[in-house]
Amino acid sequence: MSTALAKEIDLTARHAGTSVASSGNSAENLGDEKTKSEARVKETAVYDLAAPLGEPADEKRFWFQRSKKNYDPDAIATQPSVFDDPETAKEYQPPANWENIHRFDPSARWTWGEENKLVRKIDFRIMIWACIMFMALELDRSNLAQAVTDNMLKELHLSTNDYNLGNTVFKLAFLCAELPSQLVSKWIGPDRWIPAQMVIWSFIAGGQFWLSGRTSFLACRALLGIIQGGFIPDIILYLSYFYKHHELSIRLGFFWTAMSISDVLAAFFAFGLLHLRGVDGKSGWRWLFLIEALLTLVVGVAAFVLMPPSPTQTASTLRGKKGWFTEREETIIINRVIREDPQKSGMHNRQPITPKLLWKSMCDFDLWPLYIIGLLFQIPETTPSQYLTLTLKGLGFGTFKTNLLVIPSTVLHMITMMALTYGAEIWGELTITSAFGQIWALPFLIYIYLVDITKINKWKAFGIMSLLLSYPSAHPIQVAWNSRNANAVRSRTVSAALYNMAVQAGGIIASNIYRTDDAPRYKRGDRVLVSLCVTNIALYILTKIYYVWRNKSRDAKWNAMTEEQRVEYLATTTDEGNKRLDFRFAH
Repeated sequence: MSTALAKEIDLTARHAGTSVASSGNSAENLGDEKTKSEARVKETAVYDLAAPLGEPADEKRFWFQRSKKNYDPDAIATQPSVFDDPETAKEYQPPANWENIHRFDPSARWTWGEENKLVRKIDFRIMIWACIMFMALELDRSNLAQAVTDNMLKELHLSTNDYNLGNTVFKLAFLCAELPSQLVSKWIGPDRWIPAQMVIWSFIAGGQFWLSGRTSFLACRALLGIIQGGFIPDIILYLSYFYKHHELSIRLGFFWTAMSISDVLAAFFAFGLLHLRGVDGKSGWRWLFLIEALLTLVVGVAAFVLMPPSPTQTASTLRGKKGWFTEREETIIINRVIREDPQKSGMHNRQPITPKLLWKSMCDFDLWPLYIIGLLFQIPETTPSQYLTLTLKGLGFGTFKTNLLVIPSTVLHMITMMALTYGAEIWGELTITSAFGQIWALPFLIYIYLVDITKINKWKAFGIMSLLLSYPSAHPIQVAWNSRNANAVRSRTVSAALYNMAVQAGGIIASNIYRTDDAPRYKRGDRVLVSLCVTNIALYILTKIYYVWRNKSRDAKWNAMTEEQRVEYLATTTDEGNKRLDFRFAH
């Protein structure tokens, strides 16, 4: 197929807001060959007159990279993509049932000023609310750490092992619910499923007010895990509709920062709510569970209104008949996202994943290195964090001071995590940057293995633990990294759940490393943590090697093809997602 002939595509229809595929079919249905030829000449002329594209090198991703010298808000921001070449555009044409098809316009051009202003608007409308919902999740799933400082274990006749079992039951239930929840979300839409989840789990979380012993404790932890499971990958899939890859990485950094902010707020809430001990004859930890659950209920009800189905479906009775975005803004949102990743238009936002597609996505071995990383990378820091409040209380700090002393490490953790996330995108290096958290934690883990911190000055022990838990987490980077390397909506949907399942499985392992027979020194457990930290560093290096090798193998095959063979491959291949020869893995 020649380039000239390939340009014979109905671009007039692009300006009318219809799909290339449908307009192309109209031309083919012209019975008269002469009429077809005249239409092709006209279409080619329109294509040649298309506005110029922006230069990739001119893209200033972050506000601190922009200055008057290197940033022109009036410059074209539309980046080159497969849609600029008619030979490849036909192969990436969005399906007719895609919910945003009426805004698909490959000829659309916009400026950096328009795009950056629109991204800020998306942040305000979509991202802030996503962070608030995540804060509600974190409040209800982690307030157990504050509750145990108020003699909850003693009053319910629970041991340390029962506490470990409660964490394990929660994470196991959370893990098992991840994939089913993600499939339900993909079927009915995250804008419906996520608010429903929040309302349901708020009732369960509030029910902990009436805990009476080991059985009710474990039952509530299991029910909470079942309902909350899937929330995080649901949100990630939802956000991918609005953001480019590098934008999603940074937003996920803020997303997990919101979790840390929630932990800080939880410490202040605990300080106040635990003082309610004695009100109506009830313990403070009971009021803590009930009142924080009521806060989540309010957020869950509001989410039914504040979560539109997609960028082009924001209009409603409660959100406004005109919606949140103008037609121009909807066009920019949709086209800038799929120009970067055409696979994002592969499925309708309420299209279910079939069993066949589910199995196919689960068998995607190229994502398994990220799942293995997800399983292990947080364990060295998670185990100490789960015992931080108990450790501080054991060092002699009181109940209320203990809850306040977790704040410094939480704040530092937010700062280091965001710095790491920005660094990964600025340097364009995911693997080695992600490994930095392990390098940070290793010397502190070695110290608490060699030195019994229960015998040293309590403020020195507090400092060591705080610095350890201030580590820069690579979680936001890796979640977005997994999304990039999935390269298909169905694979992205499943892989987000599988990655988070691996993370939760890691949490289960972390909850069982410190055991009662190893207390209070936990030397055996600390030895395991040091070993895992070293293993993780090696794992990141091996993952880097694997993806570099995979990309080089594809480069060799792709570069060996002629231009005609590449066009034929794109037109006839059955390869999908990250199995396509023209796809390269991020690393």
